[in-house]
Amino acid sequence: MNIFITAGNRGIGLEFVRQLLERGDHVTTTARNPGEADELQALADEHPDRLQVLELDVTDPETVAAAAEAVGERPIDLLINNAGRLSRGGSPDDFDFDQIEADFQVNTVGTLRVIEAMLPHVRRSEENPKIVNVTSKMGSISDNGSGGSYAYRMSKCALNMATRSLAADLADDGIVTFVMHPGWVQTRMGGPNALITTEKSVTNMLEVIDGAGPDDSGEFYEWNGNRVPW
Repeated sequence: MNIFITAGNRGIGLEFVRQLLERGDHVTTTARNPGEADELQALADEHPDRLQVLELDVTDPETVAAAAEAVGERPIDLLINNAGRLSRGGSPDDFDFDQIEADFQVNTVGTLRVIEAMLPHVRRSEENPKIVNVTSKMGSISDNGSGGSYAYRMSKCALNMATRSLAADLADDGIVTFVMHPGWVQTRMGGPNALITTEKSVTNMLEVIDGAGPDDSGEFYEWNGNRVPW
């Protein structure tokens, strides 16, 4: 399979790259500063024929367009939008609107920007193409019992709605599109108290992704395959 994944330089993204290479896939991944992504560059040196590393900032239309051009005429069988940003966004007495806007630019607008640029490549796939947007349970309205985290919650909730619309709009193209919550993962974003490793999260997510079909399009899944309420 030909797979494109954003933000493969660390955390969940890097683990996706590792596991996809281990199973023999061809992977294109991105980083804002590829020259500083030492672990990713080491993988590229180890798999020069199956790993392409591109510069891409989801908030920068020029780098997104350049990455799409660098893919050439290759199809994308699986597009994983993994790039994300987590900000709190302040409190009702003192909202941080800069943080809120920044999270929307990365988590919502940036994801759509990548999808728009890569969609021609996804449409070329003859391997049951899929678009998977990495989200969070913090973007679930039903699951929000604690409040706060305005920037992150709202931007991920908006991504969930966008994905639901994409699933409907791309159904006639045969493109399965859904969102996945990777769990509370031991990454820089998740912190040291997180419950699961990147390896466990990604292994399980790939099982869900590989088994997904048209009936799963527009759904919201956890890393373990459980459905998450909207």
